[in-house]
Amino acid sequence: MRPVSDLTAPMTPYDALLRVAFLMERAREGSYRVEAFRKAAGIVAQMGLDETRARVERHAISEITGIGKSTAAVINEAVRGKVPARLFTLQEEVGPLVVGGEDLYAAVRGDLHAHSNWSDGGASIDEMVDAAAALGQEWMALTDHSPRLRVANGLSAERLAHQLDVVADINSARDDGFRLVSGIEVDILDDGSLDQSDEMLDRLEIVTASVHSNLKMDRGPMTRRLVTAVSDRRVNVLGHCTGRLVAGGRGERPQSKFDPEAVFAACAENNTAVEINSRPERVDPPDEMIELANDLGCLFAIDSDAHAPGQLDFKAYGCERAERLGIDPERIVTTWTVDDMLEWAAAG
Repeated sequence: MRPVSDLTAPMTPYDALLRVAFLMERAREGSYRVEAFRKAAGIVAQMGLDETRARVERHAISEITGIGKSTAAVINEAVRGKVPARLFTLQEEVGPLVVGGEDLYAAVRGDLHAHSNWSDGGASIDEMVDAAAALGQEWMALTDHSPRLRVANGLSAERLAHQLDVVADINSARDDGFRLVSGIEVDILDDGSLDQSDEMLDRLEIVTASVHSNLKMDRGPMTRRLVTAVSDRRVNVLGHCTGRLVAGGRGERPQSKFDPEAVFAACAENNTAVEINSRPERVDPPDEMIELANDLGCLFAIDSDAHAPGQLDFKAYGCERAERLGIDPERIVTTWTVDDMLEWAAAG
């Protein structure tokens, strides 16, 4: 991956609006504010550059529903060949998200946990792919939620089948070598079974499995739940294994109780990667669990768990932790080529 780069004039209003949204997401600004810029980008894309310029010349851009004062200012300045003031300020403020992990960050090629607006993400699949490619990723797994997570608009088998066609179309249309990998973040149910049909799970290239419900289950049943899931031949990655929240708008949540040695030993035995979830409100697993998983011979996946394009850069946090804790980059599957990663995933 490569660092976020600045946009320079001239630029289209569409590109300017999307970059503002990207940098706001990266800075963890409120989703409602970010959505205004993404919505405005969609509007100008639909109008086309000539019509957008004409409306700017007539001082009529703000008359369009969905374009407010802030987004109109960005459009006006971009049309006139300037770097919009809001974008200039955001780009001036851009810096490393965290100090440390730079070498590992540069080695990361992909991501095994990212969402789109098909479930609870804030951007289209195309926008997520374009942002990943712009960051220098070579591949990304699309892992929207499974059906029982209704609050996150989880995908039924029918919707997931449709999404697979969309993924195939995106890959056939791209000429930059970027590969979108079909996948899912499947819920681990109370008995360790997976929240999607066997047929659909067998069609996917990547399965990241996570617990989202009954997080306060007793230690014994939770251990059996996780061991059962990571031992399933179709599960490739154990996502945010403790379920904890340490900061952020959703408040704090204690980590689930389970026997980490038993769970990570099962991961190592079944070639299932332990996710180092890079969301700053999760920091999951905690450092001591990463060290235990490392000692037990586990593979790892440094993932963004991105729900918006700007959040794809969160992997910097995971890279800092992995490098500081001495994880061998060769044991991190998100540093592998897409072919090597898919060969590992297919082996089950």
